[in-house]
Amino acid sequence: MLYSRYFIPTIKETPSDAEVVSHQLMLRAGMIRKLASGIYNYLPLGLRSLRKFENIVREEMNKADAIEMLMPSVQPAELWQESGRWAFYGKELLRFKDRKEAEFCMGPTHEEVITDMVRREIKSYRQMPLNFYQIQTKFRDEIRPRFGLMRGREFIMKDAYSFDVDSAAADLSYEKMYNAYMRIFERCGLNFRAVEADTGSIGGSSSHEFMVLADSGEDAIVSCNACRYAANVEKAESPLFTASSDAALEALVKVSTPEMKTIADVAAFMHVASNTTIKTLVYASEAGDLVMALLRGDHELNELKLKNHLGWDDIQMASEEQILACTGSPVGFLGPIGLKREIPVIADRVVQGMTNVVVGANEKDQHFKNVNCGRDFDVSTFVDIRIVAAGDACPRCQSGKLEMWRGIEVGHVFKLGTKYSKALNATYLDANGREQIIFMGCYGIGIGRTVAAAIEQNHDENGIIFPIPIAPFHCSVVAVNTKDSGVMAAAEEIYLCLEKLGIEVLFDDRDERPGVKFKDNDLIGIPIRIVVGSKGLAEGNVEVKIRSTGEVLQLSLGEVVSAVTLRIGTALAHSQ
Repeated sequence: MLYSRYFIPTIKETPSDAEVVSHQLMLRAGMIRKLASGIYNYLPLGLRSLRKFENIVREEMNKADAIEMLMPSVQPAELWQESGRWAFYGKELLRFKDRKEAEFCMGPTHEEVITDMVRREIKSYRQMPLNFYQIQTKFRDEIRPRFGLMRGREFIMKDAYSFDVDSAAADLSYEKMYNAYMRIFERCGLNFRAVEADTGSIGGSSSHEFMVLADSGEDAIVSCNACRYAANVEKAESPLFTASSDAALEALVKVSTPEMKTIADVAAFMHVASNTTIKTLVYASEAGDLVMALLRGDHELNELKLKNHLGWDDIQMASEEQILACTGSPVGFLGPIGLKREIPVIADRVVQGMTNVVVGANEKDQHFKNVNCGRDFDVSTFVDIRIVAAGDACPRCQSGKLEMWRGIEVGHVFKLGTKYSKALNATYLDANGREQIIFMGCYGIGIGRTVAAAIEQNHDENGIIFPIPIAPFHCSVVAVNTKDSGVMAAAEEIYLCLEKLGIEVLFDDRDERPGVKFKDNDLIGIPIRIVVGSKGLAEGNVEVKIRSTGEVLQLSLGEVVSAVTLRIGTALAHSQ
């Protein structure tokens, strides 16, 4: 491809409305342009990378026996009402009416549509297992679209849906997709983790997120340094240990703590460590139910764990009025002793076994010391409700330590079970002629989001550093002086030879200064740059620069094509 005939509208200055690196660089490199809030045009260079990634996804989906199809973007409201998600999904679901006043939505996902198709077509156990996938445009009306392709409203997604006769068979389909996803992101040359995650609005029994590691990642994740355990922090299990002490139980004492509302303030005032205090929080459901949560003072509550344990649809901090009604105390002096109203008391497992601790006295400017569970207060349930921390023991292997990372979610796999098939009555006849509910799984990958995440992970001050498998071009040939016929002839010969060998080459034949060409090539992330100039050519050499390492090689005209082809071929072979 000739640079002069292609469309790469690069920008020197960083756009003011671009907050993250991938958004900045994709705009500057001429890969995307904004049409409306959270909606983008994919320009030729950006589309090349997207298509590269799509091809990898398709190959691995096909190898995993998934069958490609295409479903409509517009979906009828009746299906969403039948599944129960029409109201539950919220304002992110873009709803509208046609000329006949029939209600529709723009599909953010396709569980209802695919389940409807399957219930009409699949009748027998002999027709399963089945797995359908598509690569298609979705729409979610995000309240605050931001970060370019990282959180847009319209986006390209690969979604797949498996159908099986029972839970055991569904587990096999899930494992097959999990392994396919591992291969997909490995082939892209990305540093990533597959982490245990919450199922969220999609639902189901369990799920894994695939996270590209990057400092700019919105999600906090942990992984063990000794085994394969990894999880989103909101899902990560704390290690199975409880505090234990042989100390004698001391007499309960009330202490005046004027204006000491935080754990740090109370601990400093009473000359104790934060891990010998208990933090008390009161939460409320949407229906007004209350619960008290207790944690060690230096730990933080994981609201998702508490919500899931309680089985509530929603959870929020109780209001000051609610707290006063059940404790009689303002915030900052709460504790489990002497409640005005009986409510469940849920304590983190670490609290079990703590002795002679400090808690709020449910009275302004007062705390208790030498508090002991069982003697001074009772707990309804001990359960893991805390956020894990770096250095915690691994909950699986026990020998490793948890490490903290930032990650960008690019894929998610779910064990749905019968959530949708039961709601939409998707059944089949088993070997005995009995009607059974179909078991499902669903599996998503953000196409544009993955390309953006690759840029977040691979860039420097000069621009994008694309891994070869998803780079828009494998290499470039830069003619330094286009007015030198010898330079142009040598550059064109290298370009044509590489193209004949199946290498995707961008021939920078523009009549521009060398510095401009070099900056543009670095900006758009070309993995290998071949520079043909008058001085080098006089010595029979060309310069080859490796974008990822900055390595510069001087190669003869006779060896440059084979050397570059070998390097690119090796990289692509590793991605197969």
